[in-house]
Amino acid sequence: MIDFPIDDVISWMPELLDGLALSVKVTLASLAIGIPFGLLLALGVQAKSKFTRGLCLVIVEIGRGAPALILLQFIYFGLPSAGITMTSIVAAIAALSWNTGAYTSEIIRAGLESVPAGQKEAVMALNMSRIDGLRYVILPQGLRVAVPALLGFSILIFQATSLCFTIAMPELISRAYEIGSTTFLYFPALLAAGILYAMICIPASMLVSWVEKRAGRFSR
Repeated sequence: MIDFPIDDVISWMPELLDGLALSVKVTLASLAIGIPFGLLLALGVQAKSKFTRGLCLVIVEIGRGAPALILLQFIYFGLPSAGITMTSIVAAIAALSWNTGAYTSEIIRAGLESVPAGQKEAVMALNMSRIDGLRYVILPQGLRVAVPALLGFSILIFQATSLCFTIAMPELISRAYEIGSTTFLYFPALLAAGILYAMICIPASMLVSWVEKRAGRFSR
């Protein structure tokens, strides 16, 4: 029978919770920057200017095509070669914001394209400017469709913060590894970290399912 060190796990909780709090803060900061960035990219991809479309497409494709781990490594270890140095937390937010912006731009663009053609024709019939039509008619309806997918992606970004241990950011997994390296109790330390992740991800997934059902009823 395995003797699980429950007393040790309890003693580790303050340190693990500090790491969890940092993971949540980085997630919120990345979403706060990345989702508006994604909206700008979605609009840029649909712009009339070829230069703007091309630039936005390059940013989106790199952000989607490169794994989040590569973006983290590039920004934290690669940019100093060009004279740009960031702390691990700033680098993590920059990389995850880029990743968020790239993916959410496609989610938002799909939402905007789902707006019925009749609504767009109504904007033209009312002689509304492009900006006013976008602001008052297209964006409210398109973003309502995109919200469930954006919420689901937010969970993935929270999980992606676990990759930040590779750039020495003291988030949850980093704290668990540090505890494991000093106590040699890797299994209970990582298990405790996994449970803390699940305590946030499972309720968040349930919230996403509820929002999807509400959105489905609204669309009908």
